This record gives sequence, C-alpha cells and structure tokens, in this order.
Amino acid sequence: MPLSDAACRSAKSAEKPYKLGDAGGLYLLVETSGSRLWRQAYRFDGKQRLIALGAYPAVSLADARIARDANKALLRKA
Repeated sequence: MPLSDAACRSAKSAEKPYKLGDAGGLYLLVETSGSRLWRQAYRFDGKQRLIALGAYPAVSLADARIARDANKALLRKA
C-alpha cells in the first residue's frame, strides 16, 4: 500500500529505528531521534544498494517519488 503524506507527518520516534515503505524500494526511515529520512533500496550488478534522498519534510513525498523514478530510469540505462 502506498505511503500517504499524513502517515509521514505522524511518524513518531520509537525505541528502535523503523521503516515506512512506499513502492519501488522507497521508504521513510524513522530514527530514534525522531528524524525522518528518505531512502531507496535497489539492486545493481547483483548487489543490494541504498541511496539517501533527503530528510522529510525538506524533501516531500512527491519529490521523493520523483527522485525514485529518476534513479530507476538511470538504472535501466546502465
């Protein structure tokens, strides 16, 4: 199920970091300090990789999805 902006806003810190998944490898990592960070998991050359896309709310959900799509397009070309 896709992530909503309301879910991103209401994400609170917990005892351990946790992920709120969107689609295509995009997720919001909620740290114990309360920071919310966009990450994208992908595979390249048979290995799992991770890219940081910025912090929420400086990078909105819509902007993170645009960045994810751009990254996926670059991977298709490689």
